[in-house]
Amino acid sequence: MSTFALPATLLRRAARSLSALAAVLASVLAFLALVVLTDGAGSGLAAWLPVLAGGTALALWRSRSRSRGRGRTRVARLVPFLPVVVAAALTAPVCVPTVPTARQYPPDLPFVATEHWSLDTGSSVAVYHYPPAGPGPRHPVPLVYLNGGPVRGISLLDHRFLRLLAGQGYDVYAYEQPGGGRSGLLPMDQYTADRSVRDLGAFVDRLGGGAVDVLGFSSGAVVLTRALADPGTAARVHRAVIAEPGPMDGPTARTAGHQGRESARGLAPDPTGPRSTHVPRYAVAFGLMRLGLLSPGTGLIGQAEGDNAFTAADLGGDTASAYCAGDAHRIPVEDSARNFSFSPAASLRVQRTVRDSASIAPQLGRSRTPAMLMIAECSSQVRQWATAVLAADPAIQRTQFMPGVGHHMWNGLDGNNDRAAAVIGAFLQDQPAPLPNSPTREGIPAFLRDHE
Repeated sequence: MSTFALPATLLRRAARSLSALAAVLASVLAFLALVVLTDGAGSGLAAWLPVLAGGTALALWRSRSRSRGRGRTRVARLVPFLPVVVAAALTAPVCVPTVPTARQYPPDLPFVATEHWSLDTGSSVAVYHYPPAGPGPRHPVPLVYLNGGPVRGISLLDHRFLRLLAGQGYDVYAYEQPGGGRSGLLPMDQYTADRSVRDLGAFVDRLGGGAVDVLGFSSGAVVLTRALADPGTAARVHRAVIAEPGPMDGPTARTAGHQGRESARGLAPDPTGPRSTHVPRYAVAFGLMRLGLLSPGTGLIGQAEGDNAFTAADLGGDTASAYCAGDAHRIPVEDSARNFSFSPAASLRVQRTVRDSASIAPQLGRSRTPAMLMIAECSSQVRQWATAVLAADPAIQRTQFMPGVGHHMWNGLDGNNDRAAAVIGAFLQDQPAPLPNSPTREGIPAFLRDHE
């Protein structure tokens, strides 16, 4: 053999390998592009089948071209099909569910009964009632809790806080918004911020005892804020506690701003447990949805399947961002795997309806419902989300800046639950605030400067 023959042979083999690798990569990219263009129709098969057919046709053409040459074996003629087989094997898992496609609800909790209420809006919600307990006086006005998420089940950590409030004499009701926890699903296009407000009004009507106090946390605080801007729903609210709100409307959502003191994000150990995003199907679906390349109602995965697949570990650093940096290595377990429930698609859908909504500041400016705003020192929320509410709502009577806590203010650490309950209780009972009223409306510019 010539001294030049061996290098030439190696170069030809390397070129063929690179060509095969390029073919596989092109097929995978074509598949992902078609998933986006078809919005995942047919569980991804509307993208997978054309790519498989196109790749097979190209391989047939190349195989026939090779067969015209002399000395081509059958094995050699099958070589063009190898990239097709590899690409098909890589992309097929994206089209195959690995969890049940019908909604699998969490089991009932052992310490509180789960009731299921059908609201006049058509929503079916899971309801939890903690009657007043303890030796102290009973408070006559029921307290309704709106949890964060959006479209997330109420965590065990939150349930413990609700029991604490009940032990102080409050008649506490909580419900999981449609799609979250043990509540029924809605068609994807019905998950909107306005629907959440209507559900709140219908829930209070179902209680049947007149106006109620409402504690809204995070995205639940957004629902409450938007409810205060709606005269019909606001009339059902006796007093409102707006705790760590997200953006109340589109203009607020697009506001650049500052966060609070350093959170534990990036400092806390990575969450343990299985992740759906380690499975190709859900990594592609949730990733493309988060990037806005797939709609929340994508045909790639159904709403129920996505809810079943998503785990607490999939939240990643979001949980750590709700705690102060100093708490990074002692973050409590917020929930159990059996109780955890989060609907990523419905959550994105609700957030987008907030982001796309017009300003509610003019309507909120006419609110007369006594309200209190709670802001955490280590908040991961943009400060302007809270100060926008404070600036727009003239009925906010006090603001309580909570030192030493992150976004999840009642977290079971260092008496934080008791401190949060004391702040909430003082306002609901119209007693002096445990903390200074800060920031005030006039102090908003200085407050924001302190957090640049």
